[in-house]
Amino acid sequence: MKIFISSDHAGFELKKILVERLLLAGHDVRDLGPKQFNPEDDYPDYVSLVAREISREPSGTKGIVIGASGEGEAMCANKFYGVRAVVYYGGNQDIIKLSREHNDANILSLGARFISPTDAMSAVILWLATPFSGDERHKRRLQKLFNIIHK
Repeated sequence: MKIFISSDHAGFELKKILVERLLLAGHDVRDLGPKQFNPEDDYPDYVSLVAREISREPSGTKGIVIGASGEGEAMCANKFYGVRAVVYYGGNQDIIKLSREHNDANILSLGARFISPTDAMSAVILWLATPFSGDERHKRRLQKLFNIIHK
């Protein structure tokens, strides 16, 4: 499975740590930037790169986006067709499992200013390892989400 990852300036250091650890664990990681720290960058410029990849190839890919809170990053990612981004910035990790089991989340948005690198990596490992349950009720709900189009 390909893992696409990006951040803004607030998530830059955490991204570097996660990329290194994921590569060491044998994951296929694609770092979509930024490549250098820029305190003036804007998260949509990088989050959109990950979301576009997940939207193009929803099977066999996952995305991780990192910003200050993770909130704006998830909002940006969720504008892309087929993307289901969820936010995590620490606390009970059951929410990580539910995001995969019930919602088949394909992008994890991390709030770098609220989570330690150790907790972030633990969440990422759990999120990547947790499969979608495939229960009919969850499939039905996801189809309803997929069918919502606003003009």
